[in-house]
Amino acid sequence: MSDELRRRLRQAAAAHRPDRERMLARVERGMTAAGRTPVPRHPGRAAPWLRVAGATAAVAAVLAAAGYGASAVLDDGQGRQVSAAPPVHSTPPNGPRTEDGPRTEDGPLWSDGSVDPHSNDFWAQSNVTLKAADSLTSLVVELRIARTEGVRPTGAWRTLPPDEFVFTTEYEDGFLVYRWRLKRGRTVPAGTHVFAGQYDHARGGRDAGADTYTASARSGGEPAVVRGDFARRSR
Repeated sequence: MSDELRRRLRQAAAAHRPDRERMLARVERGMTAAGRTPVPRHPGRAAPWLRVAGATAAVAAVLAAAGYGASAVLDDGQGRQVSAAPPVHSTPPNGPRTEDGPRTEDGPLWSDGSVDPHSNDFWAQSNVTLKAADSLTSLVVELRIARTEGVRPTGAWRTLPPDEFVFTTEYEDGFLVYRWRLKRGRTVPAGTHVFAGQYDHARGGRDAGADTYTASARSGGEPAVVRGDFARRSR
C-alpha cells in the first residue's frame, strides 16, 4: 500500500461524521421489532460502534476508489470487529467469466443435443445422440435440464440395453440431472446411440437455452469428451 493511499485512508476515517440520528433510529426500529429494549440516546455523543461503523464505510469507499478488493476491518474498542465489505461488481475485475463452449467432436466420438419434436406444451424430451467410430470401453453420459418452472422427471431411456448401465436421476445446483454410467467390463459398440430424458414443465413453450450435456468415454485406452447444448447440429 502506497504512502499516498495510507494518507487518504487516515483522512477519510478522521473526517467522517456519521448521521447519528438516522443510524440510531434504524437501530431502535430493529431492536423494537426483535422485542428488545432500545439503548437510550445520549445527546451530542455518538455511540463508539456508530463512529467506527461510519469510519469503516468511509475507509471502504477509499479502498474501492483505489481499486482494492480487500474488506476494511476495524476494532470498535470492545473486542468486536466492524467490517465493511467491498462493493459487488456485476462484472468480475478480469472480465466476464465464460464456460467452455460446445465441443461436439473428440477423437472417435461425435455428439448432438436436441429437443424431441414430439414434445408439447406440458411435457418434453431431450435427446443426446452419440456416434462412436470405434467401440467404447467406458462411457458416462450426463444430461442437465435447467429447473425452469414445473420441471420434474417423468422417465428416461436409451437405445443400448438398460442392464448395461447404472442410471440415476437427481437435482443438483439448479438442474435436473440424468446420468448413465456404463458398467465395468461392458463395452459400447461402434454406431449411433441415443440417450433421452423426459420431464414435465409449466404450460407453454419451454426455453432449453440453459440445458447442456456431457459425454466422457474411452476408446482404445484414449479418453474422449464431448459436450454441447440443444441447438441441433448435423453431420
